Amino acid sequence: MALDYDLTEEQNLTRQAVRDFAEREIAPVAQELDEKEEFSVELTQRMARIGLLGCCVPEKYGGAGMGYVSYIIAVEELARVDGSQAATIAAANSLGVGPIYQFGNEKQKSEWLPKLCSGEMLAAFGLTEPEAGSDAGNSKTSAKLESKNWVINGRKIFITNSACALTGVIIVQAVTGRRSDGKPELSCILVPAGTDGFTAKEMKRKMMWRASNTGELFFDDCRVTEGNLLGKRGDGLHQMLATLDRGRLSIAAVGLGGCQGAYELALQYANSRIQFGRPVSSFQVNAFKLADMALDIEVARNLLYKACWLLEKNRPFSTEAAMAKLYCSEAMHRCVHRAVQLHGGYGLMKDFRVERLYRDQRLLEIGEGTSEILRIIIARNIGVAGRGM
Repeated sequence: MALDYDLTEEQNLTRQAVRDFAEREIAPVAQELDEKEEFSVELTQRMARIGLLGCCVPEKYGGAGMGYVSYIIAVEELARVDGSQAATIAAANSLGVGPIYQFGNEKQKSEWLPKLCSGEMLAAFGLTEPEAGSDAGNSKTSAKLESKNWVINGRKIFITNSACALTGVIIVQAVTGRRSDGKPELSCILVPAGTDGFTAKEMKRKMMWRASNTGELFFDDCRVTEGNLLGKRGDGLHQMLATLDRGRLSIAAVGLGGCQGAYELALQYANSRIQFGRPVSSFQVNAFKLADMALDIEVARNLLYKACWLLEKNRPFSTEAAMAKLYCSEAMHRCVHRAVQLHGGYGLMKDFRVERLYRDQRLLEIGEGTSEILRIIIARNIGVAGRGM
């Protein structure tokens, strides 16, 4: 069996281009945007101009047409510098553009994808509700078909890219009836921003990703045409699961990039910080911390890239996506903890980038499937008895 761990020319060029952009355009403003809790339209559109808002979309729709590994590398490099901008791009691609490209008809693709890829607007995936977090199938938002219009009522919460000046369309999962087994029939419906009966409220005072946009959405007899149904009626559960599989790869990339960023900061600081007449990195207790960080990064990268490789080969990757997201999220937890510890008191100060990485990590073990839910998914997929969930 031939194994090749070398990245392609496209993948290497993507890494270098995005790393250069992140250091030049994002790093100088990341702390200020975080402190102000400000989503930057200008920065988002600059990322669009280098192809980051339609990474895997074919050029015919305005996308960059890159492979999934290249896209994941791009997210990783953004997260190495700033989790907020990485989150914006990850959500825009996997949760916004992705479902429309995967499940939309030709009219929907032609209408929305060029605008989304160019940065003219962002799409958001309206899944989570106040009473439906991990239990996503417990959605209460409803959509009834009346006179060839979907009438939507309900509420969504914690939705990335859903309440900013660039928000153009929401993909709303709603209950559209009952299946033959009595369970809710779930469908996804496109709701353009500005539609009567739809309002979005930006959510502030976040612990992490403070420069990303998060919204709470309200639907009060919101009417859209029958043609705004995404894919087939009743296909919402399948669409949700497929979208979350790809979304988990994106979140894993955010975790991997955060690991890399924390490790580099810790290594640089520990090599230059002198205590007791020698660099603190030279003490075995600290050298082992750095060695463990390097180990976590290597394992995380291999897990994630393999899952993306499986996706590109059109092979099943759901289990590997769950594993990659779980491991990368928890690896970042370990890496930022060690990085702050190596910085000592300075690691607790906002003047040091590692402080922001420490806060940004916390979301990764909750969003796109909590670590507990991911372990349930992995256990079920490997055949653990009694795991029917």
